[in-house]
Amino acid sequence: MGTLPRLIATDLDGTLLRADRTVSARTAATLERMSAAGTHVVAVTGRPVRWLAGVFEQLKAPLPAVCANGAVVYDPVGDEILRADPLAPDLLAEVARRLRAEIPDVMFAVEIEDGRRMLHEAAWPTLWEDGDPSIRLVDLPDDLLTAPAVKLLARATAHQDPDAFVRLVAGALAGVAEATHSSRSGLVEISAAGVTKAAGLAWLCTRYGVTADEVVAFGDMPNDVPMLTWAGTAVAVANAHPAVREIADRVTLSHEEDGVAAYLEKLLADADRD
Repeated sequence: MGTLPRLIATDLDGTLLRADRTVSARTAATLERMSAAGTHVVAVTGRPVRWLAGVFEQLKAPLPAVCANGAVVYDPVGDEILRADPLAPDLLAEVARRLRAEIPDVMFAVEIEDGRRMLHEAAWPTLWEDGDPSIRLVDLPDDLLTAPAVKLLARATAHQDPDAFVRLVAGALAGVAEATHSSRSGLVEISAAGVTKAAGLAWLCTRYGVTADEVVAFGDMPNDVPMLTWAGTAVAVANAHPAVREIADRVTLSHEEDGVAAYLEKLLADADRD
C-alpha cells in the first residue's frame, strides 16, 4: 500500500474511453496526476496509429502507445514508429489461403504503412470511415497481400458471433498467426505469430527499465487478455468481456463511470497517505 506502480497500461475503447469515444475531464486529469507523480502512462490499443490523434487531443499530453494489438510501438511526440512487427506478404498470402478454404465468404482489410493506411475489399463495410483518404478500396482481393501489414482484419457475413468466429479463425491459423477480437461485431484481428499487446508492452517496458510486476494494466476485451496476464496487476472494467473478468485481479467501475480514473484515484490517495 502507498507505492505507485511504475507504469500504467490502459486499453482505449471500452476501457479508458466512454461509449461516445470521449475521454472525460476526470480521466484526463487523473492520468496527468499519475504522470506528474513519475508513473509512465501508456496506451495499449488495437487501434492503428491514424486513430490516436482524436484521443490524444483530449489529453494534456499524448501518450506513448502500443498500437495494432502490439504490432506497433509509437512515440506521438516525435511521430516516430519505435518498433513494428508486421505480417510479411508471404505470410499474409498463407493466412488468406487458409481462411478462404475454411470460410468461403471471408472478406479482408489490411492495415499497412505501420497503421497509417488501410486497404479493403469491395465487400468490406467501411461504416464511419467513408471518405477517409487514408482508406482505399483495392480492385482485386489479392492486391491486399502485396505489402507488409501490421494487422489483417477478417469478417464473414455468416459468422456474426465474435467469440465463435475468432475460435474458427484461430483454429485455421494455429501456429501461423495470432487471432483475437476487440469488438462485438464479428470482426477478427490477425497479427504475426507472437505479436500481442503483451509482447509490445513488454518491449516498451524493457526500454523504460520497468518489470511486469511494476505494471498495472486495464482492459475490457479478449485482445487485452495477454497484456492483463503479463502485468503484475490486471484490472478489468465492469463492462468487460467474461474472458477478461475471469483473469483479472481486480474489477473497477465501467468505462461510462470512469473506472480507470476511479481505480487510479485510490492509488494516488493511498500514496498520499503513505
